Order: sequence, then structure tokens, then C-alpha cells
Amino acid sequence: MSTIVSSSRLSRRDFLAGFSAGSLVLMAKVTSGEDVEVAKANKKDVESFAPDLFVSIATDGTVTIIAHRSEMGTGIRTGLPRIVADELEADWDRVVIQQAPGDRRLGSQNTDGSNSIRNFFDRMRTAGATARTMLERAAAKQWKVAPATCRAENHEVKHKTKGSLGFGELVKVAKTLDVPKAAELKFKPPAQWRYIGKAVPVTDLNDIVTGKAVYGIDARMKNQVFAVIARPPVVGGVVRSFDAAKTKKMPGVVDVVEIPKFEGAPLFQPLGGVAVCANSTWAAWQGRDALKIKWDHGPNASYDTATYAKALTATVNKPGKVVLDQGDAPGALADAKNVVKADYSVPHLSHAPMEPTCAVADVKTDADGKVTSCHVVCATQNPQAVQSAVGKSMGMKPADVLVNVTLLGSAFGRKSKPDYCVEAAMLSRTIGRPVHVTWTREDDLSHDYLHTISAVHLEAAIGKDGKPTAWLQRVAYPSIGSTFNPKADAPAGFEVEMGLKDLPYDVPNIRLETGKAKAHVRIGWLRSVAHIQQIFAADSFLDELAHQAKRDPLEFLLEMLGKDRHLDLKARGHANRRLSLKDYPFDIGRLKHVVRRAAALADWKRSKDLPKGRGLGVACARSFEGFMAYVVEVDVAKKGTVRIPKVWGVLDTGIIVSPDRVRAQIEGGAIMAAGQAMFGKLTFSKGRAEQTNFDEYKITTMVDAPQEVFVELVKSDAKPGGAGEVPIPPFAPALCNAIFAATGKRIRDLPIAGHDLSWS
Repeated sequence: MSTIVSSSRLSRRDFLAGFSAGSLVLMAKVTSGEDVEVAKANKKDVESFAPDLFVSIATDGTVTIIAHRSEMGTGIRTGLPRIVADELEADWDRVVIQQAPGDRRLGSQNTDGSNSIRNFFDRMRTAGATARTMLERAAAKQWKVAPATCRAENHEVKHKTKGSLGFGELVKVAKTLDVPKAAELKFKPPAQWRYIGKAVPVTDLNDIVTGKAVYGIDARMKNQVFAVIARPPVVGGVVRSFDAAKTKKMPGVVDVVEIPKFEGAPLFQPLGGVAVCANSTWAAWQGRDALKIKWDHGPNASYDTATYAKALTATVNKPGKVVLDQGDAPGALADAKNVVKADYSVPHLSHAPMEPTCAVADVKTDADGKVTSCHVVCATQNPQAVQSAVGKSMGMKPADVLVNVTLLGSAFGRKSKPDYCVEAAMLSRTIGRPVHVTWTREDDLSHDYLHTISAVHLEAAIGKDGKPTAWLQRVAYPSIGSTFNPKADAPAGFEVEMGLKDLPYDVPNIRLETGKAKAHVRIGWLRSVAHIQQIFAADSFLDELAHQAKRDPLEFLLEMLGKDRHLDLKARGHANRRLSLKDYPFDIGRLKHVVRRAAALADWKRSKDLPKGRGLGVACARSFEGFMAYVVEVDVAKKGTVRIPKVWGVLDTGIIVSPDRVRAQIEGGAIMAAGQAMFGKLTFSKGRAEQTNFDEYKITTMVDAPQEVFVELVKSDAKPGGAGEVPIPPFAPALCNAIFAATGKRIRDLPIAGHDLSWS
């Protein structure tokens, strides 16, 4: 079912009442284990429903399942409904998927952090099992038999002597029944799963390949105009004055509107600037370029990343704030005869989704200018964040902002930050018409919520056996927290838990520290977040230690991971904010297993026989509750050109709902990570981005991408882990370790481009 994009007024009441009045509608509560409530789907009592509507069954047998997460290529609009359908015993060909609008009653709708399956696997099963149980009881009541003798199977309920009844035939009776308690539900054993763990084309595939799919850039409302915005070239800058006389005379231009600068922390507020509204994006773009604007560039006008990177390196070479002290690392380092030191760095990275940020908003006001309604259609990862940000700017309660979600042309974390939706709403309120805001590629790169620039310092005291007896790791980078708090000037707690405080190596003395770092641009989460810089540094440094000890890197890595055990994250002060450590332990045995499997697939033993210029590198990470390992093979020409003939990736992420989509996540993750490692770099001079399009901010092309990516998914009955972020962190260190094996040249500062890798 297509996402709603018309300009007709659609309230949540209308949305819910859109289900057949003869439907059985179930709504699972947010808190796991709570009872599922049921109500009749008619206009009279639809609002009395409990939160989290997931599935309805019409009298004609049609099953409608709510997709409350955003589809951006991961297949989540298919995966979550498949869980419901499996427990329900629904015929997948008779299932309709309905995209939910933003609604806090649905629980979190933030499709970010690889948490959709993790957070909603059990809840989706509960919704499906509840529906199935009620249908079986309805059949038993009609047949006057024991419910235990009735069994749902492929859209029917069957009895060995009474025959079968279709789901639709049971709706009227099922609606009269009490909802079973959670303890009464019996879930299907994995051996009986029909959809979970099975490959299937994504629901939207046909519309996508035939051009019918609606993305944010396609969204339309009646009488809408298009807007392109001249934003301050430097974050924190403001318009001093502007002349729009030439712009207003240009064909197609409708209006020119100034947008005020954000107040306080950036949050999800617009940056400010001057918007040109026109009857086409092209006309608006041309009108914007004709504006004459004088800017006050503000406090970040001197920001220079080359200078700042040196300052960060100086910071991490001085004592910082201790975030973990295990044993006596300073003492062991002071007493050691052999201490190895290294500094690593990662530059700013942009999300650079293929579809830039875009949204259309229709805001209605009364005679006094008070907002009476607001409808936003957008490519967003988090419609509830849109409701909150737009609601605040419009003086409305978030729940009163209607947000419909389109498909997303990729996102990687950028589209969970709804500043562009606020822009559309502000402009619509001002000009009294729906406004579609489209960011150009230059806008996207220049004004992104960037992955942070970082520096990491490492020291290891080396024992007689070549293994470290002490490990010091110090990091400094502007925090994502600075986007929400202007006083934030050091890595936040959740950031140091991503590849730092959960360092997996078996070292008796460990000290981890953070240094101060002020933000001069907007900082945001990008696919795998702080794992990017922290895993790159730690996994690369371990490879350095292996080579210094003249040990095989694979054997050394496995030894350093130590005995199979659960890493005591609680003792390390790891908050693990969303998930219990009991359900999601850091299992070193699982991490070692994926390393061994990747090495076996790559035939690691041949690494010693490869000619100069060719090499294998290995690295691993536990990220977003998934365990991932890569072996990367490189072919470095004598002039230094790097090719990646083959990559072997192994993932253990527990129960996998959609194996084909997870496989694609690893394949795509390897390609994306290769581009970031090889070329990814966004630099600033005088506060302005120096790369503004793909001719300067290079992404992976076919010639640069791994030529073959071999993927193995570990079969597991563990709780579902993450998949989207997990393939990113270990790729760059595996690649750089392979380059060292091939050339003897160590990459400590990303990107690889610009390093002399020539050899003779």
C-alpha cells in the first residue's frame, strides 16, 4: 500500500478508522509482556484503542499489518510485518502493509541504531500470537470444541473433524472474546517458522523498479511550491542583509522568505538563511543563486580542520579524563622496557545519501495567524522527532502534527534529524501554501550533521612474549552531545561505550581516557557512530603489535581476545542503556568464532606466500549487538594504486529475520566502508566546507569497490542483534592492515588517499 502523500486532511482518527469497520484490530502495548488490548475499529470508539496498533483482519480475510519504522533500503517494512504474519499463520499473499504516521503510542519509531528487529521482535510475535490465539478460540466457540483442538494454518483455523474456517469468517466472533493474557500465549517454535529466517523480495520492490515508489523527493500536495534555501556558509552565521530584487523578477519565483538563525544549541532547528519559493525546484535554485546576501559568519568563521586535527592530536598526547582504570596501566607503562606508541585520526565524514533531505509541509492558520493544522510528508527516519521539532516551531503539541513517511533514498542517520522538515513548515506557514523543501547536493555536504573529526592515542607495554601487559587509549573528538548542549566539549558516555570501554582484548592493565574537544559544526550520528574511529585505532594498533612481535596477525588477534567468556561490561561502567546485559552479553567466544570463520573462508594460511604488493588483513568488532569479522585482500600496484579483489565477511547477530537483507547490509557496508576509508574526508577552511559535491567528496565507484564480497551469516538462536551498522567498523582496519601486509606501510590517518603507498 502506498504511503499517503495527498494534501487531503488526514487525522489519526481517519487513519485508524480506515480499517474495515468489520475488522479485528489488535494493538500491542509498548512494554514487553503487557497484555494486548483489542477494540472495534469504527469511528465511534477508535480513539479508545490502546497504543501500538499492529495488525487488523477484515471480514474478507485481508490482513493489514502496520509498519511503524521507515524503509530506507534495509527491508524493515517487510521484515517486521513478516514476524507478525508468521506468528499469526497468515498467508503472505493476503497481507497488506500500511505505513504508520508519526505517533508516540507506537513506541519508538526512530529507525536508527540497528534497533528495529532488536526492539520489536518479541512485540511483533506477541501481536501475531495474540491474533492467532483469538482466531483459534473463535473457531472453537463456533464449533463448540476445546480451543486446544483448533490450529491456525495458512490463513485458516482447522479442526480434525469440523473442517476449516477462514480468518475472515472468524472476525465477528473473535471480536467478542476476551484478549488472552501474555502468559496464555504459545509462540511457534523456530522449526515451525514459515517467514522468519527465509528470503523474500521486499514489499516495495515492484514499485521501486518500475518507478512507482514514492520517496520524499516525489511527495506532492495540491498547490504546493518548491523551496531552495541559502543557508549561512558557516554554522552559527546570520544574515546581515540581503537584496532579493533580481530574484523576485525571475520567472517562476513566488516569494522570498528569511528564516531566522537557531537559538541555543543547534538541535534540529534550521540553520537560518533566505529561502526562495518557486513553481519548480530549478526556478527556486536559480532564484537563490541570484540573491545578494551579506553574512555575519559568527563564532565558527575561523574553523580550519587541518589546524584543528593537530590540536586534537596534541590533546590526546596529554593526560585526559579517566573513563576506565583496570589494573595499573600507568605503572606498567612506566616500568616497561618496550613501549609502543601510535596516533590515529579520522576526519569529518558526511552521510551523503543519494536522496538529499527533503520534505513537504502544509500549515493552516486562522485569522489571527495561529496554526490550526500541520501536515508533513517527508523522507524521515523518525517521524516522532519531526512531530516534536515541527510542533515546537509551530506552537503545537507534537501529537497534533500529522507526519506521513515516504520511502527514503538512503539515510545513514542523517534523516533522523528533522531540521529540513521544520524549514518546510515554517515556510508554509509564512506563505500560506504547501512548501516542498529540497536540499541540493551542495547543501547536503555543506550543512550536514557530520561524523566527528577525531584523534586517538595508543600506548602498549610489551612483555617478553610480545603481548601487551598494559594498554592506554586516549580519545578526543567533538561530541554528538554538542548538538543538544552548547557546553558539551568531550565525548559523551554513550560514545565511549562504542569500541572504547568495551575493548575486548585480554590485557591485565587498561586505562582509557578522553580529552576535551569543542564542536565548530553540527555533529550527528552516522552509520556505526563512534565505533568508526575507535575500532579503526584499536584494531590497527593490535596489528602493529603483532608485526612488532613477529607474530601472525590472525593468531595474535585470537590470543589477545583471550578465553571464551562474557566481557564484564557492568564492571566497566557500561550503561547499556536500552538492552539488558543478560540478554545481550559481550560474548568473546562469538567474536572469536566469526574471526576464525572469516579466516577460513579467505584461506588465511596463504597470506605468508603472497607476493609483495598483495596482502590480507583481519579485524573484528562487536557493534550494536552484532559480532562481525572481515578478512580483506588488497592488490597494491607499484605506483601505490589500491585495489580490493576480495572481501570475506562473517556476521553473528543472533536470530535473523531477513537473511537476504542482512547479506545486502554486509555487501553494501563493505562498499560504503571502503569508500570512507579510501576517500572519505570533509574539510573546512574559514568555517566553510571545502568539498561540496561528489567531484570533491568522493564516494565508492565500481572501480574502487571490492570486486567480490563473500558473506557468511552464523546460524544462531541468540536474541536478534543489529545488522545495519555492524559491517562498518572492522572494515577500515582490516583494509589498512592488508595494505601494511602488502607494502610495509602503515596507515594511521584516514583517508588512505594522499598516502604514498608506492613500493619497489
